[in-house]
Amino acid sequence: MNFSFLFGVFLLIQQVTVPDQIIITHQGKIVSTLNRSDFFSPYFGLPILDHKKFDEYLDRLDKLVYKEPINAALDSSGNIIPEQIGFRLSRQAFTEELYGFYFSNGTAQMKLPILPLYPKVDTELLGHIHSKRIGRYITSFNVSNKTRSKNISLAAKAINNVVVFPGESFSFNKIVGKRTAEKGYLRAPVIIRGEFSEDIGGGICQVSSTLFNAVDNAGLKIIQRFSHTRRVPYIPPGRDATVSWYGPDFVFKNTYNQPILIQAKTLGNYLIIKLYSSDVIQYRPKKVPSLL
Repeated sequence: MNFSFLFGVFLLIQQVTVPDQIIITHQGKIVSTLNRSDFFSPYFGLPILDHKKFDEYLDRLDKLVYKEPINAALDSSGNIIPEQIGFRLSRQAFTEELYGFYFSNGTAQMKLPILPLYPKVDTELLGHIHSKRIGRYITSFNVSNKTRSKNISLAAKAINNVVVFPGESFSFNKIVGKRTAEKGYLRAPVIIRGEFSEDIGGGICQVSSTLFNAVDNAGLKIIQRFSHTRRVPYIPPGRDATVSWYGPDFVFKNTYNQPILIQAKTLGNYLIIKLYSSDVIQYRPKKVPSLL
């Protein structure tokens, strides 16, 4: 039987005086004020909840309180930065408390009930999977090309500290996201249909190509990779991995039974990408060619 109907029947039986207002607070501040008629409509003398309107209200509250959890990470010196727990609105608890306040007299006040959100990577796990290097690759770039160097640095930062769990796939485009000026990416040389041109984010294919070779060095499974239509100077022939937001992607899968940690950084004119895991991992490394 419909819960809203049962609540209405119970309300009539109890003959309670419902509060005119409910004040919603979060961290000591008022975030919303509700009237009894905001979400309940009379139906044959019974208050019936407008579920669509109420769900939209819960969405707005959730946006007010939501805090994304942050994974533990390694800083530039290799020290662990502890994780941060996030939180969001507990929709079920809020709904139950809201019904309960309708049986109170006068004005009621309610604190938003919060659910903790725990990050996937905590300090203990990160320390465990940073013990053994299983893959590495290094390429060089021209630091005098400031725009291209900036794009390489941004893309390397985007994939740095990413953890790929067993059975999971890593998508370069998904992790790095769309390359836009708002994110700091600049116009730099790119290869489009076999011809050199300029576009936002030019140079990030060096990051995807360097990552591909580090992944291949670790013996991980390559799901998707495409080469440029022209040879690129920073990698041996046939060892590149071109990417484009509306086109090719580089994807690999962690087929091992331990999580994989990606470490990526620029150092002078070098782009360095290393893969780590736990010291109990059983992996099958491969030799990969290099220009260095």
